[in-house]
Amino acid sequence: MGNEAIALGAIRAGVRVMAGYPGTPSSEVLATVAKNNDGSIYVEWSVNEKAALEVAAGAAYAGARSMVTMKQVGLNIASDPLMSLNYIGVKGGMVVVVADDPGPISSQTEQDTRHFAKFAKLALFDPSTPEEAYIMIADAFAHSEKYGTPVLLRPTTRVCHSCASVSVLPDLAEKGRSLDGFEKGGRWVIFPKLSYANHIKIEDNLIAMSEGFSQYNRNILIGTREGVAEDAASKGIVTGTAREGDATGAGREGVSEDAASKGIATGGVSYCYTREALGEVECRLLKVSTLPFPRKLALEFLDGLDEVLVVEELDPVIENELIHLCGLHSLKTKILGKGTGHIQNAGENTPDSVGAAVNAFLGADRKKTALRGLPEHPTKPPPLPARPPVLCAGCPHRASFYAVKEAARGVPSVFTGDIGCYTLGNAAPLEMVDTCLCMGAGITVAQGLKRAEPGVTHFAFIGDSTFFHSGITGVVNAVYNQTDIVVAILDNSTTAMTGNQPHPGTGVTMMGGKTEKISIEKIVKALNVSSVQRVNPFDQKAAKEAVQNAIGQSGVRVIIFEAPCIVFYKGDSSCVVDPSKCTGCKLCTRRLGCPAISIEDGKALISPSSCTGCGLCSGICRQGAISTGKRLKGQ
Repeated sequence: MGNEAIALGAIRAGVRVMAGYPGTPSSEVLATVAKNNDGSIYVEWSVNEKAALEVAAGAAYAGARSMVTMKQVGLNIASDPLMSLNYIGVKGGMVVVVADDPGPISSQTEQDTRHFAKFAKLALFDPSTPEEAYIMIADAFAHSEKYGTPVLLRPTTRVCHSCASVSVLPDLAEKGRSLDGFEKGGRWVIFPKLSYANHIKIEDNLIAMSEGFSQYNRNILIGTREGVAEDAASKGIVTGTAREGDATGAGREGVSEDAASKGIATGGVSYCYTREALGEVECRLLKVSTLPFPRKLALEFLDGLDEVLVVEELDPVIENELIHLCGLHSLKTKILGKGTGHIQNAGENTPDSVGAAVNAFLGADRKKTALRGLPEHPTKPPPLPARPPVLCAGCPHRASFYAVKEAARGVPSVFTGDIGCYTLGNAAPLEMVDTCLCMGAGITVAQGLKRAEPGVTHFAFIGDSTFFHSGITGVVNAVYNQTDIVVAILDNSTTAMTGNQPHPGTGVTMMGGKTEKISIEKIVKALNVSSVQRVNPFDQKAAKEAVQNAIGQSGVRVIIFEAPCIVFYKGDSSCVVDPSKCTGCKLCTRRLGCPAISIEDGKALISPSSCTGCGLCSGICRQGAISTGKRLKGQ
């Protein structure tokens, strides 16, 4: 997997300290380093991305190579220290892996980290494949140490989660280098005078980086006006720069006069799609793998071209750079892409969408450029069935939501949500998440809503991992400002949504060490909330009473719903339906939406392989048709 390749590349390069916060599609990077750790690497899941970046920065101050992992929205949390860190600089190489999520497939946004690199004036490496990511991570560490600044690596979902055969190379010499240690002095304290001086240095470095990246062997120019010269390694995974006159271009005929007037610029996984779409069609091609933008190489690419199609995701970063270059150098090349509607401006690119855009741009025969050299399907395959995400069968969050919904029935209420599995509580039939903004925002959004609508009861739902990440601040704010809200903490003892990583409340660290469990109950009590209740949500009677008690009180009331994630605990029982008692009222499906329950021949049916025996449905059935029995062997 691409994430595994990044991790193994970091180990090869001598990473010594690694920190991160789980977020799809980045989570496997840190987990793979921990799995392959020979004991020389310190690895931790930090409480949030800001903490992770600051831990890595401290290690880099002392000369250690460090790495941070997160997804694109996590960079928002880490942006405060990262912006300042570029002004301070680092001693050991420091790479910040930020996985972007075009689609988005599992995120709130489609934000493009390349913009952040430009905003923060940082170098960025943008791999196209798992193989390239494996090599690039070492290049990123070397670049970081050369310029004394942190560096971003931006894999996207299709690079992170695609799989490929990667040749594992020998460790680099840097892996065994000795650390000089932390050096005292003024350079690590960010005062305005130092910031001004370092800003000048940063701007000079950006120019030098752009020059250097024009020679970097992951930025590729294939084809010139006089002929096509292609590096042999560029067939599949490009590893070198191919230009006019290269010996590797021998045996290839020149581009036709019409084709020579057109070129395609691309980067990331879109480069792979573009190569597939081109097939045997000759076309000048620019692959951009870095920021700052390799301007000299791009000018060589633009030379003599009338039109350029830019294929990239998510935002028109390469496109705007080329437009800027054309303006600076009075070039009349027409740049086509997202701004002109030739490439979609939202969602991820696909082989089909890129193939259609390339064919339309070149006016090429479809058969000649068929993807992977295969003929088109005579009939289009049927569309995939829609499978909206749902809470797992037996998920304790379903029980928590149902208890609140029933206890608050008839009470004017708003239910603010947060980031986690429980965000799925917004779907029918539960419909218990009215808002979801970002990590930790559910608690603070509820406070704003309460100020605007004081006569409404506001429930803020948040998970245990998210509570540690950024929920504590919201509780402090609510207590300090005396805001009447109910905070429902859904504690399933894991970070379930991103792969069940540990957090401060689990008592286990990333490196497998046992540590003191940090009690959510003790934290909220120490914050002087007005009341705290702990309850098992599957005990619906007690859960509903706890909610009713909270509704009748004032101040910041906290209910901690505690039950383990079913990934860790699936009992040996399963609910069964007595068809003689079932009337087909569908109350169980209409109220719960449990994927283990279906209706067949007008009767409820429970899948024993899916059911966990939580018993929530049996408490809802008014006919007494559902009971809990022993799961049979093999079910």
